[in-house]
Amino acid sequence: MHRRWVVKRTNQDYLKYLSKNASISTVLAQILVNRGIKTVGEINAFLYPNISQLSDPFDIEGMEIAIGRIKRALERNEKVLVHGDYDVDGITATSIILKVLNMIGIDAFYFIPNRLKHGYGFNNEAVEKAKQIGASLIITVDCGISSYETVAECKKEGIDVIITDHHEPIVNSDSVVKYNDLVVRSGDFLLPKAFAIINPKISRVPSSISNLSGAGIAFKLAQALAIHYSRFEIQDFIDLATLGTIADIVPLIGENRIIIKEGLKAIKESRCIGLKVLKEISGIDEKDLKTGTLLFTLIPRINASGRISDANRVMRLLLTESEDEAIEIASWLNVLNKERQKIEEEIYQQALYQLNEKGIRSVIVLSSEGWHMGVIGIVASRLAEAFYRPTFVISIDGDVAKGSARSIPNFNLFKALTKCSRFLQRFGGHKQAAGFQLIPDNIPIFEEYINKIADETLKEEDFVPLLEIDADIDFFDLNFQLMQELEMLEPFGIGNTEPLMGSKRLDVLYPRIVKDAHLKMKLRQKNQSFDAIGFDMASYLDKIGSSGKVDAVFTLCFNEWEGRRCLQLNLKALRPTQ
Repeated sequence: MHRRWVVKRTNQDYLKYLSKNASISTVLAQILVNRGIKTVGEINAFLYPNISQLSDPFDIEGMEIAIGRIKRALERNEKVLVHGDYDVDGITATSIILKVLNMIGIDAFYFIPNRLKHGYGFNNEAVEKAKQIGASLIITVDCGISSYETVAECKKEGIDVIITDHHEPIVNSDSVVKYNDLVVRSGDFLLPKAFAIINPKISRVPSSISNLSGAGIAFKLAQALAIHYSRFEIQDFIDLATLGTIADIVPLIGENRIIIKEGLKAIKESRCIGLKVLKEISGIDEKDLKTGTLLFTLIPRINASGRISDANRVMRLLLTESEDEAIEIASWLNVLNKERQKIEEEIYQQALYQLNEKGIRSVIVLSSEGWHMGVIGIVASRLAEAFYRPTFVISIDGDVAKGSARSIPNFNLFKALTKCSRFLQRFGGHKQAAGFQLIPDNIPIFEEYINKIADETLKEEDFVPLLEIDADIDFFDLNFQLMQELEMLEPFGIGNTEPLMGSKRLDVLYPRIVKDAHLKMKLRQKNQSFDAIGFDMASYLDKIGSSGKVDAVFTLCFNEWEGRRCLQLNLKALRPTQ
């Protein structure tokens, strides 16, 4: 896919000032400025995150009211139901709150909806569960911000609701009128009439907690309870908060960075039997435990249960004290994940065929009977990445159509769905990922309208991905000291991606294809040369064969072979030097 190369640049005198006063290289200073980290104080806080830097949880609107209600539940021996979600973020958030409530002496239960049976979100099945167990308080995690009807039903039954959520609240507008009797109009938003709502998204002031995951918000609730009760340490839950945060692909800045930096260490040493066993079955090398490792090992296995089976077994995995039970569930997850991969690939191929038949527009909208609800989100993500278009994949089941959407940076899904709300039965999510439901007859008009919105808001260049290069660098500056500095930027993810460096006018030496798909070579600039590997870049061999010099974009990494450790360039893009 063609990409626009953009090199980020900053005033060199300012970079020298930061370099001198923060004791870092000008290359690292440039990378940090690119991430909006522009003062010595900000640099030190970013490079050396510590759990002591966590903000006061009572700074979050609604926290004090929620803690007061939980204290009352303890004093009155009330039963509490924790309502979660079936993905990793929802499951880990549920585990955090359930464990904390039990530790302070509350009789707490949980409810994880089944994706196929109950659908997404806080719904009436949870109200029935609360009535069955005699719960007078429900705490939602990772859901509830737009569950107006269910909260109203709880109120009718005498059940209080505390909502903890991180999804976008519905904006107060004339286009959303069907909830009028069930909402509190709070500034710009329509909110359920809950006892308390903890969601940083309802604040008008962006802060270090604005992008917390559902598990991150559950962690802040636990942090607030830890101030009042000394029966647990907040560090006891940072492993679960880290899994949920990484899984939900939230920006790894602010408190998310603190949580993950500390949490990766906690996952290595986790006392949770279920996590220990799942790590072993997933074949994780704990010496190299990073965000990417978890995204391709533990997280898809945990998610597989909620996608194509029942996530309640994962709750048992995280709560069990029995190693035998943990081995049984972890082994089941391993098998289930392989089944999920097979289903996903079949639907992806069907979607590609349908797209080829329809042709590509500004927005991709695909639908079919029988597509598994549990994997259409992954399929939408793959299509959005492959074709660089906002993508909506819809599964039709009788008179109900449920969809999952993924986007590109300049197209806000939540705003677009809000504009389409007249054609939808329900929707929710974020700027870049969302879910929705509509009747099948509305799919064609929805497709037309969503494309109209995209045509009016997106420019031609928005459909060409940017290759944002952090630093234009000479090979002379590539050394072990720089590599050690770059490692201080970890953990990498959205909002703090692995730095891309670019170098120009390079000689290509000994180019060859290895393992049928990868491009290997040496690249030389003046008298400095480095080994370079381009994964899945075999097609570039013909392009560079007779081109003379090339420009390259790469990340810097260590390559270890037979006891030797050397620097290597991990290629991301190549082009003939102009």
